[in-house]
Amino acid sequence: MVKPQRRTTAWTLAWLCVLVIVYASLYPFEDWRNQEIAPWSFIDAPWPKHFSSFDVWSNVLGYAPLGFWLSLAALRSGLGRIPSLLLAWLVSCALSLAMESLQSFLPVRVPSSVDWLCNTLGGLLGGLLAIVLERRGWLYHWAQFRRQWLTPDASASLVLMALWPLALLFPVSVPLGLGQVLERLRASLLQDFPGWQWLQQIPPDGFFQTLSPRMELVCVALGLMVPALLGLSAVRHLNQRLKVVLAVVVMAALANCLSAALTYGPEHALFWFNPQVFGGLAVGALLSLLAIKLSSRWILALMLLAQLLLLMWVNQLNTSAYFAQTLQTWEQGRFIRFHGLTQWLNWLWPWAVLVWGVVRWLMPKTHRQTRT
Repeated sequence: MVKPQRRTTAWTLAWLCVLVIVYASLYPFEDWRNQEIAPWSFIDAPWPKHFSSFDVWSNVLGYAPLGFWLSLAALRSGLGRIPSLLLAWLVSCALSLAMESLQSFLPVRVPSSVDWLCNTLGGLLGGLLAIVLERRGWLYHWAQFRRQWLTPDASASLVLMALWPLALLFPVSVPLGLGQVLERLRASLLQDFPGWQWLQQIPPDGFFQTLSPRMELVCVALGLMVPALLGLSAVRHLNQRLKVVLAVVVMAALANCLSAALTYGPEHALFWFNPQVFGGLAVGALLSLLAIKLSSRWILALMLLAQLLLLMWVNQLNTSAYFAQTLQTWEQGRFIRFHGLTQWLNWLWPWAVLVWGVVRWLMPKTHRQTRT
């Protein structure tokens, strides 16, 4: 039996792909009903008369990441190429079959054998891509990169860094200001529990009606510092840390441009960019660069402080009517299947960073990154 090589982040990413697929397949998770037919009856049903190339490609591409990460995780765990590919194919096939069967209980979803076949094909292609990269030595180069650049406990940090651009896609009141949950949480609680009027007395009710340009600059700077410091705490050497800060700035710009393009149209991709945001990015990058020589423990402490300050300020900010109208583009428009997922990422990512930062800060010294 082949001995597993090492732990790998690919398993975590594969599970995240499963959660994304389940959410996208079963949204909106309401109005379930029994049609008195076998859930798997779609398998031998006639193919739908009308389906677009977008439907085909979206189903293929939707499962390709799952196949890729499953096959990659299996390879990194010591399985051979063929077993790894079979694992990716079988799991994709079984998951798609389960999702299509459950869709028969949802009035707004229509199960289809075409979707099942495309999803299975996507998982197979993703697995093949991982096999090809492994044969060409790309996985070896990644392993070398990880040993040379990253600390042994960097897996969770990598996952959080990978999720950060996705969390930025959901519209926010201030660029990079993730985690604004208090106002919506209060509204939801008041709707379910009308007698809890004491909730009206807590911020953000009347605390910050608008954000001054100076405060917007500070929030953007803190929003950039958090992922930058998270990345700095996971790499080893000084020159590598410089590249991490640059990469975070680039990812922030690209993710915000994509979010604006999806929300307002490609011609408004730079809608979010103003002098305050530019100043915030510059200040955040500068402060992050000043921390590159600090030990991992100090970097984590600064990251936790920056995240707590940002959460405190954005959760005392009222959302404007214009911003509420913007959210309807995602909640009721073409992003209806995915707005909840990106919204949950937007809400929960900062809290996950806090939890992981505290866990790493409390780790024994031998498990933390040493300053080089």
